Order: sequence, then C-alpha cells, then structure tokens
Amino acid sequence: MKTIAYIDGYNLYYGILRSNGFKWIDIYSLLEIICKIQNPKSELLKVKYFTAPVKSNFATHGNDSNKSQQTYHNALKEIHGDNIEIIKGYHTIDRATPPLYKNPIDLNDRTEVWKFEEKQTDVNIAMNMYRDAIREEYGQQVLVSSDSDLEAALKFIKEDKPEITIGLVMPKPKLTDDRKARPITAYLDNHSHWTRDHILDEECLKSLLPDKIPTKKKPIVKPHYW
Repeated sequence: MKTIAYIDGYNLYYGILRSNGFKWIDIYSLLEIICKIQNPKSELLKVKYFTAPVKSNFATHGNDSNKSQQTYHNALKEIHGDNIEIIKGYHTIDRATPPLYKNPIDLNDRTEVWKFEEKQTDVNIAMNMYRDAIREEYGQQVLVSSDSDLEAALKFIKEDKPEITIGLVMPKPKLTDDRKARPITAYLDNHSHWTRDHILDEECLKSLLPDKIPTKKKPIVKPHYW
C-alpha cells in the first residue's frame, strides 16, 4: 500500500525526542518501522516533515542551534533525497501579560512574559494532507501529531476519500507505571483507521542517522551536543 507520512516536527520533538535525547533521528526510517508494524502492507514512499527555523536568541545554544537544525535537515535530504520534503513555517515572538497562576484567578495580578508561537504548521499539514488525498497518489496517509487542530483535515479526508486508509501516530512515550503520558487525542482518533499511542525508545535507537554522512563535498557531521 503506497504510503505517505506527515510529521509535526514540533509535536515530535516536545512529545518524545526532547526527553529521550534522540534528536539525530532518521524520521524516514522511524516511520518505516512503525508503519510496517501497524499495517504490514505499508510501503512508505514519502515523508513530509513540518518544522520552523530556530530563533537563535531564544535557543540554548544560540546561533549554533540554527546551524545544527540546518545540518540535520541537510542530513535527511542527503540520505533520502526527494523522498523527504521539509516544509517550513515560522515563529512569532510577542510581549504578553497573562495573569499569574492563582486559584481562584485574579485577572488584575499579571506579569510580563515572552509569547513564543510556531505558525503555519497545522495549516500546512492540513492542506498538504487534503491536497494529496484529492490527487489520489497514496492509499494510506499517516499523521504523526497529537494536535487536535488537525481534526477537520482527517474528518474531511475520511468523508471525501473513504478509500484512503488514515493512520495516526501519537509522538509520546509508552505509558508505564512510572511514565505517565496524556491519553490519546480522541478528536483525531475518531477519524483514523488505526492509531498508535506511543513511539518506543528502541525504535528511535534503531533509526538514528550515522554520526558522519559522506557527501560529494564535506561530510555532514552530527552536532557534538546532540
């Protein structure tokens, strides 16, 4: 079954990669593993990876964070070529004055904070999924995200193109007694044909990129702090 995957990079990072440390991950290989487990008929042909450029002044490693992100993108493209498409949104930074956390809330007791938001990712995912469904190039679409804003996209694809199999992968650790994760986002789960509520650390470990990737010029090297 011809398969395409759509990865919400922000969700994947904060859902699992930030905690397990596998930032130098081959997302294509990871999705191949997961799709085969969930649907043995899967033949992964394309991954669309949705992300946004790092804001260096808000990153732990400053300008190095920008360089590392670009190095990672270059590594993915070097290995997988056109089988991976990197689609970028952007970040906005604004001053905000939310109320301090109190119970009951006191709307007059406020503080100044930076409001940091990623823009366009959910819209880009939704539009790409629906457009690809209309083009009928793939028999299975797999979404890697827990963003409930994508519910409408899954709902409309399932209604308008019922022949397409929709898979959902929640980028979260597996639920254990000492590792509590949030429950499945029912808004998305209701519109998928199959759902996986976790990604295993072992699967990430099997899917790491080589530390050094040869190219026609300089090799691509994993950032030292990754």
